[in-house]
Amino acid sequence: MSAFGSRASGLRLERIQASPRFLDGAFRNSARVAQGLKRGSGLATAGQYFFGGERRKPPAPLPSVSPLDTWSRPPASGLRATWLGHSSVLLEIDGLNILTDPVWGERASPYSFAGPKRFQPVPIAIDALPPLDAVIVSHDHYDHLDYPTILALAGRDVPFYTSLGVGAHLESWGIPAARIVELDWWESARLPRGELTITAAPSQHFSGRGMRDRNHTLWSSFVVRTAKHGVFFSGDTGLTAEYAEIRTRLGPFDLVMLEVGAFHPSWGDIHLGPENALEALALLGGGALLPVHWGTFNLAIHAWDDPAETLLRLAPPRKVQLVMPRLGAAVEPSRGEVVDPWWRTVAAIAASKELEPATL
Repeated sequence: MSAFGSRASGLRLERIQASPRFLDGAFRNSARVAQGLKRGSGLATAGQYFFGGERRKPPAPLPSVSPLDTWSRPPASGLRATWLGHSSVLLEIDGLNILTDPVWGERASPYSFAGPKRFQPVPIAIDALPPLDAVIVSHDHYDHLDYPTILALAGRDVPFYTSLGVGAHLESWGIPAARIVELDWWESARLPRGELTITAAPSQHFSGRGMRDRNHTLWSSFVVRTAKHGVFFSGDTGLTAEYAEIRTRLGPFDLVMLEVGAFHPSWGDIHLGPENALEALALLGGGALLPVHWGTFNLAIHAWDDPAETLLRLAPPRKVQLVMPRLGAAVEPSRGEVVDPWWRTVAAIAASKELEPATL
């Protein structure tokens, strides 16, 4: 087995080739967008990424709490979310547990010795997760499809719902084919247990884990819906008008989880950032906003807490309900709690440690 994964073949490849999004040997976005650095910005942006930028890592581990006690009791509203870092969220929805883009690995990389290293461990061990009814994997990038995490989940009898082609990676890492459901955009699948449907929807991004597999697998957003609740999960995406169609076909949403970190004008077509996340939320018809894809890895040039501060400034005038819990804090969006800017305590924690007397 290899952390790079595997290529699709046989019936899986035939299904990929039949997708209307697969043209000339690769998946395409609906719009013609830059799937990387925009023209003319390469050297300057690359220089900033490798040698510039301030405060790209927090000065101390982010505060976190254990959700285990809260998880022992069902949510009163039927919908609860626990942000576990980056884009990993445990959704408790009408008696079912859904885990999105699980990443417990130390690095967002195919290597254990190199690549972006996480700021702090996940608030709980992966073995401490409650029984899972589904795992959603939006696309195959390393900060969303994590090799050691999939190996750890392989022993659980849980189905995986993912984008076309990603199942080849999962199967090569020990997930039985019978437990893998690959979806093209607008395709839906119903869970074996309970009244819950998972639907793949458009996003604007790209894929690939190696040098020669760019866009060989699809990238998607996902909608999780029961008779009582609807949740939208963006995966990775730039701002796309397709969100209005998602609203029409799959909305409304009680909770909207949008990526807000790892943004820059040079790759604005494939990542939202906080300002475009608010625009995306409006296109989706609103709902409580849980920002994801931040506070875990150093993947961009901006300060690590810039997404949170920007949202805290821009959301209130738009009357957007923000859901921004500490890592591991299980929250019910319907409660409408006021945001506590907990990330500001990190600097104080670092300062207090500097003042601690040295031990002999």
